[in-house]
Amino acid sequence: MLGSKLDILKQEWIDVVFTGRNKAYGAYELRKSNPRNTNRALILGIVFFVFVVSLKTIINMIDGFIPKADVKVKMTDVVLTPPPPEEQKKIPPPPPPEPPKPKVDQVKFPPPVVKPDNEVKEEPPTVQELKVADPGQNNQKGDPNAEIRIDEPVGNADIKQVTEEEPNKIFVSVETPPGFPGGLGAFGKYLEKNIKYPGVDRENNVQGKVFVSFVVERDGSLTDISAVRGPSQTLKDEAIRVLQKSPKWTPGIQNGRPVRVQYTVPINFTLGSEE
Repeated sequence: MLGSKLDILKQEWIDVVFTGRNKAYGAYELRKSNPRNTNRALILGIVFFVFVVSLKTIINMIDGFIPKADVKVKMTDVVLTPPPPEEQKKIPPPPPPEPPKPKVDQVKFPPPVVKPDNEVKEEPPTVQELKVADPGQNNQKGDPNAEIRIDEPVGNADIKQVTEEEPNKIFVSVETPPGFPGGLGAFGKYLEKNIKYPGVDRENNVQGKVFVSFVVERDGSLTDISAVRGPSQTLKDEAIRVLQKSPKWTPGIQNGRPVRVQYTVPINFTLGSEE
């Protein structure tokens, strides 16, 4: 009997099947070349599959060897419009001050209008009332100590209100500037007596002017003392120290009253003449 390993596609079996038959018909040639055609088709299929899968990688490799042309960038000028201005909140003005009291009492005197008696709401002042009071828009008590004012509104204020400036405002320029007690000569003597030249600057021959800024308060004391410019930090610190020990100055005067004033003085540091 034939075993399980029978292969009917072997050439020997094909010859047995086509024994005594027309081998030129075509079926014999097809069966004879079937293993070769199957292997060729399988190899071509595998090659095609690998080529399709690797196509992207091959393209990238080719692009890496080909120089790319420079990309042209088109420059376009863009005109930016400025942002709209912010609307500033308008601060409402303060209410007008209350007018002062009149010198003489006033009695309300309505304008004369001809009406029937039943429509009259306010009676005009009598002659006796007008002997001791002046006619006015309202009933108003007067102030015998007040000044006589003509064609000015009247009110209930005893003294006319005066709006003052911000009390903590710092002025840069005033009518009468502040000063050291005794003037500039006394200020120079004070610096000469109290300045201690820093040893480091003395050894390194550091000299120059230190500009010190401060605020002269209304009582003459000095606050916000700072060195604006100087040749060294140690000289700046020494100038600040001396001004912190300074006696009270004469305050600046504006509109007849003392005010806070921003002030700047130069202090000259020279070896051999400390001032």
